[in-house]
Parts: sequence; C-alpha cells; structure tokens
Amino acid sequence: MKRAVVFLLALAFGSVVSAQGYSPGDKAIDFELKNIDDSMVSLSDYPDAKGFIVIFTTNHCPYAKAYEDRIIELDKKFKSQGYPVIAINPNDPEAYPADSFEKMKERAEEKGFTFPYLIDETQEIAKTYGATKTPHVFLLEKESGALMVEYIGAIDDNYRDAKKVKEKYVEDAIASLKSGQPIDVKETKAIGCSIKWKD
Repeated sequence: MKRAVVFLLALAFGSVVSAQGYSPGDKAIDFELKNIDDSMVSLSDYPDAKGFIVIFTTNHCPYAKAYEDRIIELDKKFKSQGYPVIAINPNDPEAYPADSFEKMKERAEEKGFTFPYLIDETQEIAKTYGATKTPHVFLLEKESGALMVEYIGAIDDNYRDAKKVKEKYVEDAIASLKSGQPIDVKETKAIGCSIKWKD
C-alpha cells in the first residue's frame, strides 16, 4: 500500500525524490566521495581553501558538455585564489551507462579535467544539497569552520555560447566574496538536464 501511494505521488509530482535542498545562507555538509583516481575526497582535504565551487554535473548531458570548458576555466582561475572546483556526478549509471564511473574516468582524461570528479553513488549528497540539474552550482564559503552556501544555480546566463555570456554568476559571486561585498545575485535557475534518480 505504501509503495502504491509513493508511486501515485510520483505520477502527480513527477519524481519520487524529495530533496531537502539548501538555500543561500544555509550551512552545507561535508562529504567523502570516490574520485576518478579511486581516492576518497572530502572538502576537509582542502584546509587552505577559502571556499568551493561544487558543481553537480555528468557525462552525457548536452548542457553539462556545453559547460565543461567553462568549468575547467573556473577551476584554473579560482583554484589558486582559494576556490577550487569540486565536480560531482549524481546520475544513476543503470539508467544512463554513459554516466558510469569508468566513463567518468574516460571523459575526464579526454577533456583534461583539472579538478576532482566524484561519483555520488547513493545520490544522498545531491539530495541533501538540493541539486536537480546537471550542471547545478553550489558556491560555498568557509566561515568559522562552517561551510556556508553563498550562491546556488547556473554558471552564467548563456549555456549555448560562452562568447555571448552577459552575466557570469559564479565569477561575480566570488568577486563579491573576495572584496567583502554582498553578493547581488545569490540564486538563479539551474539550466540543464534533470538528475537521473534511482528507483
């Protein structure tokens, strides 16, 4: 009976997943997930970081592919300034074999990823953070030992063409953090493929 109710709710609302989800100003949890080099990675492994550009992304999604070069550039630009990119693949590889751990390794090598690319096998981190799309950004800032959510949403305002971008949401948010100024845009709508949840 309970499964039937869940199924009916899924039909009504389009998903069986109830993501808790963060909002700007919330404290985020750390995590420990497997990287493509088979090591386990957590945010606590970066004691000198000022914050993190956590991006839920994946292999097969056209939106994620469109942003791969820009994600690499974000890491190259901001890692040395204390804000490294941490990429997380939340997709169910049974639903999309192109998003398997082995395919993640291949994609990272092919594109020359300069950042960790982690697999969220249980999907618990994506649910806790409230990620719904790939890509979906959560900009975190370290404050008194806590990980504070400062910005959530899209990387910029034009996934189709990087040359036509007018608003660089992530870059602008980091610039505000570095200058001690309030972030003008704390949240935007993430544009991308829906995360493929496990049944």
